Amino acid sequence: MSTDIVHSEASISSGNIHLPEGPICLETRHLSMFYSSTQALFDISVSLPANQITALIGPSGCGKSSFLRCFNRMNDLIEDSRVEGQVLLDDVDINTPHTDVVELRRKVGMVFQAPNPFPMSIFDNIAYGPRLQGIRSASRLEEIVESSLRAAALWEEVKAKLHDSALALSGGQQQRMCIARALAVEPEVLLMDEPCSALDPTATFHIEELMLELKKRYTIVIVTHNMYQASRVSSHTGFFMLGELVEFDRTEVIFESPTDRRTDDYIRGRFG
Repeated sequence: MSTDIVHSEASISSGNIHLPEGPICLETRHLSMFYSSTQALFDISVSLPANQITALIGPSGCGKSSFLRCFNRMNDLIEDSRVEGQVLLDDVDINTPHTDVVELRRKVGMVFQAPNPFPMSIFDNIAYGPRLQGIRSASRLEEIVESSLRAAALWEEVKAKLHDSALALSGGQQQRMCIARALAVEPEVLLMDEPCSALDPTATFHIEELMLELKKRYTIVIVTHNMYQASRVSSHTGFFMLGELVEFDRTEVIFESPTDRRTDDYIRGRFG
């Protein structure tokens, strides 16, 4: 992934939205989003740092997941949804008509709230994306499967049963396998929509350790309702409320000395 993208003049740093230092991977400029006539996001301008973990927090229904899905245009799959403003990946607007959405979703992978293994073997789950890209060599697919599972810290647990059903894995293993499946197509960004909400504490710990390792190579954006998780793994945090990005700053600032009273109330458990 390119790491020489710097803040453009169009980036906005005002009020409670503060620009991160260093290279930028993802950016929105005056982004608004609508589901039919209902507005879900309101005029969001923010820059997200490369090779870091950004956490999105806020009450249910506040727009976090809608915002997350803007980065790989998953909202396009929802009838009558539309966006206004710009969403940039490596300083390129992804919402133009000539954008190759298939290629975009290769670059910007997504891991969902509940593990969603395909009803096939572990090997075929991981090889699914590379095969769609036209890779047919058995030896090359074996390399990709192994390297992806190693990157997801799952290889040692499954190497002897690659041709068993992925549905037989535990919940935590399934989620790591889904991460491996996303990594197999060599993305730049991983979007994670509450990836630990269906997992027990031990599995959650493994996923968090994995995220910290993966940020060395990928930019990660995570939606979470777990305040402790956000404080543990992220470098930056954005607080959403009613479709507005209320505050965005370094995670320690958000949790220790937020600027907006609404952020402080949410962090302290006074609402939401």
